[in-house]
Amino acid sequence: MQLLPIRRAVLSVTDKSGLPDFAKFLNENGVELISTGGTKAQLTAAGLPVTAVDSLTGFPEMLGGRVKTLHPHIHGPILADKDDPEHLATLTRFGLAPIDLVCVNLYDFAKAQAANADLKTAVEQIDIGGPTMLRASAKNFHSVLVVPATQYYPEVVAALKANAMQAPLDLRQTMAARTFALTSAYDAMIAAYLGKA
Repeated sequence: MQLLPIRRAVLSVTDKSGLPDFAKFLNENGVELISTGGTKAQLTAAGLPVTAVDSLTGFPEMLGGRVKTLHPHIHGPILADKDDPEHLATLTRFGLAPIDLVCVNLYDFAKAQAANADLKTAVEQIDIGGPTMLRASAKNFHSVLVVPATQYYPEVVAALKANAMQAPLDLRQTMAARTFALTSAYDAMIAAYLGKA
């Protein structure tokens, strides 16, 4: 599809700069917000209505926050091809609604590395759920708009304003390419660190 209507968004970010304004823009334009932990707390404090991820999955965050979004009730709606009737029927069968926008930025592994954190502490800054959601969204850019960093908020807002809250295909593909470049660099940084540890 050329233009993707944005109705539901997952926001789960480490860098929360600019987040309240971005989320407020989405909310004011009828987008349902879904979030986790600290991101949800910040959005709630800003007076925005937010659905907790654990209310969708039926499971609380566990293992000290290592498991939050790794669940079919999150990844099914992210990976569903909206042009495939069978995919949409599967979501309906499980009582799930598609997710149209995924806004995620990653645990700051570089900061832990720069602080000369011990190995165990540094390993806890290796993000798993974030890259998984980013890669799933980027793979499915035909049906999802992925926003992998705060620097892209103005570009996304401008595009959505210009297209009546619909994300153009060229924007979705560009953001997917940026996302894969980001996750690739993130993995390379971790690989280099562990190779020297």
